[in-house]
Amino acid sequence: MDLSSLAIFSPVPTGSNLIAYNEKFSYSSEKYAALESNEAKRRKMDKPLDANSLIGAEPHYRTVKNLLLWNVSFIDVVLISSPMGMLGLPFLTRNKDFSAKVYATEATARIGQLMMEDLVSMHKEYRQFYGAEESDAPQWMKWDELELLPLELRQIVSGADGTELGGWMPLYSAADVKACMLKVECLKYAEEACYGGTLIIQAFSSGLEIGSCNWRISGPKGSISYISSSVFSSSAAMSFNYKALRRSDVILYSDFSSCNGPDKFDNDDNCSGAAGNNYSNLSSDDVNSEGNDTLLNDDEYLEEMEKLNFICSCSVDCIKAGGSVLIPISHIGITLQLLERFALDLASENMRVPIFLISSVAEELIAFTNIIPEWLCEQWQDREPCIVFCPHWSLRLGPVVHLLSRWSADQNSLLVMEEGLNANLALLPFKPMAMKVLQCSFVSGIQHFLLGVHYCSPTYSSKSVFALVPEILRQHIGPLETLFSFNYYSENKTVDIPYVKDSELDITVELACQLQYTTLKQQDMNISRLKGELMVERGRYRLHLGNDEQGSSQPRPLVHFGRIDLNNLLTALQKLGINTTLEEVTGAAGSPKASRIHVSEPSKAMIEVTEAQTLVSAADENIASVISQAISGALDCI
Repeated sequence: MDLSSLAIFSPVPTGSNLIAYNEKFSYSSEKYAALESNEAKRRKMDKPLDANSLIGAEPHYRTVKNLLLWNVSFIDVVLISSPMGMLGLPFLTRNKDFSAKVYATEATARIGQLMMEDLVSMHKEYRQFYGAEESDAPQWMKWDELELLPLELRQIVSGADGTELGGWMPLYSAADVKACMLKVECLKYAEEACYGGTLIIQAFSSGLEIGSCNWRISGPKGSISYISSSVFSSSAAMSFNYKALRRSDVILYSDFSSCNGPDKFDNDDNCSGAAGNNYSNLSSDDVNSEGNDTLLNDDEYLEEMEKLNFICSCSVDCIKAGGSVLIPISHIGITLQLLERFALDLASENMRVPIFLISSVAEELIAFTNIIPEWLCEQWQDREPCIVFCPHWSLRLGPVVHLLSRWSADQNSLLVMEEGLNANLALLPFKPMAMKVLQCSFVSGIQHFLLGVHYCSPTYSSKSVFALVPEILRQHIGPLETLFSFNYYSENKTVDIPYVKDSELDITVELACQLQYTTLKQQDMNISRLKGELMVERGRYRLHLGNDEQGSSQPRPLVHFGRIDLNNLLTALQKLGINTTLEEVTGAAGSPKASRIHVSEPSKAMIEVTEAQTLVSAADENIASVISQAISGALDCI
């Protein structure tokens, strides 16, 4: 689910905004459009973007383009990498044809469930204000209404090429969330889940967020590691476990952790997080040094701590000036760190300031993450400066709307926002704003990506692993192609990756004990013939003793194989008193096609030897039997 798309909708009006809303929408959409002349419509489309440009209706939510066209019955497995990734899951699971297995870590599943329940609860404000929709195609999605939107909003709704309108869906219900969670199988880190006897699926910590993970999928033909946004040194979650992914044959990398939304890659200059790292100057010595852990340790950790300290410092200054601080944020790990640092900083300043965490599921969320409940105040004190944490929902749902409406004119107050959100669009309903705005990116990406690919490589020769990277990132990866084997993928295109190892076969002890080895004549090798039942168990091929083989003492007929040496065969036939002549048959281009041995005595026969077979033709059964024995003696058998 793309929550940034919520910004095109007007928040539920409060206070004086409600009066302005009633004046604007005193007519229904149809009557309002009918009263406008073509010239008025044109002026509306061309005017600068302001709060009145936003859509005043119950929001739909943007998901994957053409999701309604998917045949979800073809999906076998869904892997959820983070709590935010849970938000779109009910769009799949509520489809009656959905039958896939869904895997997530225990923390991701629980936090994700709380976030979905909070979203459904907050969305009720819209439904109560606008009333229930009469159909799945609301008035604002009709073409004549879309044409009235400013260009920036039209492009968000329909996409630059006008093909993304089908990705907007009405929000799921609380019942959908409950049904969705029944289909999720929860895993601990490193716990093995076996799918269909063929695939072993494991989750390993990514360091980005509490419960977030990367995935390793192992099967008989090899292993794939899927790496989502990852952080090597995390103070809020378990750090990136790259060692568990080191033996992977293929690494599938999804994104830069510094870029928090799909809009960050709309053009090549927007990946500010990636551009800030001088990764193009890294040498092979930098990334191929096994002990060079400083690349992924102190600097990154200190940078994150400096950001948190700066937020706390700005917040304390606002509190001292008599303002309040509003922090709408989606990462629970960052919230926990800020709560801890606020408690320390306020105590060192000898300040008693209430701190609120406002959400319909706040109590359960805090209880789940074991936060000290004394950090939260029980009573709301409106006249006193305070610090408030709440879900951001693109500043369109829940308490953040009411608080911003109240504090936006206070120059002493502070709003802390995550990067990845279009601040100009998100803050439109609350302008003019005197409130200070601080926008931060809490995680950095390209260094983690580079080192992640390297450290997940099965050896320290980075060319031995295939790294799959989104095509949109090709120009950012260019300087690194001399260090790693990169392949690029894009939507609806197949990338062929060769297998880099042979399949392995486990043989049960009972079957192995029955093996009788024979030394080959033409090669220094021992070989044994066996028969059993081939199965796939927990991602490995296994050969069991077949039921028809148990207790059987009857000898099996010999199986002959190998290539006939003509000189040895002619010698063996001569010793048996058989007179022969050799004829070489050539093909159309002069290449040898077959060898024919003509037998004249004791009776006529012919032996034709080709690459594929040896054929004996004789009228006398006795001479045919003697020739067959001579051929068998020239071959290996088992």
